[in-house]
Amino acid sequence: MKKITASILLSFCFIQFSCQEDFLKTTDPTRIGRDLFYQNETQFNQALSGIYGQLQTITNSAYIQQEFMSDNTTLDFNPLDRGGAAGWEAFEFSTVNQGNGEINALWNNHYATMYNINYALEKLAASTIDATAKSAIEGQLKFLRAYHYFNLTRYFGDVVLATKTLSNPNESFDLVRSPQAEVYKQIETDLADAVKLLPATYPASGRGKATKGAAVALLGKVYLTRKNYAAAATTLKDVLSLGYSLNANYKDNFDPAKKNGPESIFEVQYQGGNDLGEQSNFVYVFAPRLSQGAVTGYANTTPSGRNIPTRDMINAYEAGDLRKDISLKTGYTLNGTFVGIPYVAKYQYPHTISGRSDNNWPVLRYSDALLMLAESINESAGPTAEALGYVNAIRKRAGLADLAGLSKEGLRAAIMQERRVELAFENQRWFDLQRTMTPAELTTFMNGHGAREKANPTVARGGIAFNALDYVYSDFEYYLPIPAPQILINSKLTQNPGYN
Repeated sequence: MKKITASILLSFCFIQFSCQEDFLKTTDPTRIGRDLFYQNETQFNQALSGIYGQLQTITNSAYIQQEFMSDNTTLDFNPLDRGGAAGWEAFEFSTVNQGNGEINALWNNHYATMYNINYALEKLAASTIDATAKSAIEGQLKFLRAYHYFNLTRYFGDVVLATKTLSNPNESFDLVRSPQAEVYKQIETDLADAVKLLPATYPASGRGKATKGAAVALLGKVYLTRKNYAAAATTLKDVLSLGYSLNANYKDNFDPAKKNGPESIFEVQYQGGNDLGEQSNFVYVFAPRLSQGAVTGYANTTPSGRNIPTRDMINAYEAGDLRKDISLKTGYTLNGTFVGIPYVAKYQYPHTISGRSDNNWPVLRYSDALLMLAESINESAGPTAEALGYVNAIRKRAGLADLAGLSKEGLRAAIMQERRVELAFENQRWFDLQRTMTPAELTTFMNGHGAREKANPTVARGGIAFNALDYVYSDFEYYLPIPAPQILINSKLTQNPGYN
């Protein structure tokens, strides 16, 4: 995608300003060109760090496509500022179209990262760095490529499959969408390679990098998504022997002082408390709009009021579930007055600089792997004692009673319920709904949620009525539209049905 943009910009330069060839060949003496960069292990690791850093950009807004689009969260509606109505709010109200800027950013951010991954892999293949280091770097790159394509194909269905960089910008105009089956084949190949190449652990200095466990768990999730339950169960059982365990306290999974703990399989790394630009800011995005410093801890802040837990989500917790008070609050107190607007509390921790919080974002946790394993066993062999045991281990930590005597259908529903509350506000819900329902079933489900939210909004709308199209979900919205700018650039890209 970057090469396409560069081609257009250069053409504009030649036409409008008659740029001289000598000027275009001039290099910045303060920068190392990419062809001179990948020379040693240190430089490969620096490039890899940059690719990990790109995960932050994708993760910062992933709640829009994952929690907002589902029944988990809504927004603290601002009747005085409707600037987000055509952008991020559209995901909440099921009014996304191909011109949505968030869709284009989602596509571009994934493919920009993919270009860097592919380029690094090509340079790595030709390098003569230490073999052990080379294997670990290759494994991480392939894990990250699989992770990005897994996201893309679940968002868009058929997508452009590119596993090498282009030698000529004009090749970009011949790219077409590959069938989803081919995309999944590449994902599985990359993850199988990563499982073989990645170490189980790193020294303390490498904490946060993708490990063998991350590749195994993600491969299990891919098999589960594709309903290959036997392969999912076999794969996910391998996670059990890799040294992970449940934290005794659920809250420890989100405490910045306890990052990358025993339950963490893979999480996006952030660093607050400084001006290096690596901080997270989830507490500021998720706090109610008018809460000022009541949630963030810093007065005179202006939170965004996004990702507000819905009534459905709040009511999903069983009585006595210890996770509820850790995951969300039903309101905040400002100047001695309680305001009943709920908010996500998982990422609400003290931090030393306003706007620069230190929370990582969980992508894969051991509890997720256990629930996926239970689901895989139930779907392939029925509600065995083993499957129930994995679910009950998680419930025990939450202070809940064991489940027993469930049918296959009963355990299936219990696992989905457990996934909802255990992984709430961790960007899992939409893909869980999508993979367990047909488009028709998801349509009925989402329209039911929308009807309840319209009848009794979680947050007051200041007298602004709902639009006639709000919360009207259609079966084609099972996938997002291909961004209009991409089709404008490359007419060979087709649009998903229903969005034309």
